[in-house]
Amino acid sequence: MISQITPTDLPQWLQSQTAPVVLDVREPGEWQAASVQPEGFTLVQLSMGDIPARLAELDPHQPIACLCHHGARSQRVAQFLVQNGFENVVNIAGGIDAWSLQRDASVPRY
Repeated sequence: MISQITPTDLPQWLQSQTAPVVLDVREPGEWQAASVQPEGFTLVQLSMGDIPARLAELDPHQPIACLCHHGARSQRVAQFLVQNGFENVVNIAGGIDAWSLQRDASVPRY
């Protein structure tokens, strides 16, 4: 089972990790419409469909919080990562929409 974390609780999770990554699995057009600013984490933008072919670009020992629009795609990616040996993966519940509502209202909703 993949742990769920809200955007509100993300800062606490980030502080307990070493070199955390927020993996944004949305499509490029979505990144242009709304994106998060890296604060205490590295932002990696890889579309969900590109992840299997580019899996080697991610470190399986690095903590990863997966992000999408509402949380469904990122949940599937998180499960895929765990199935492929990634050790510390969480899903950001509610996605970037919840991020805008709970953490940073300057992030546009779409």
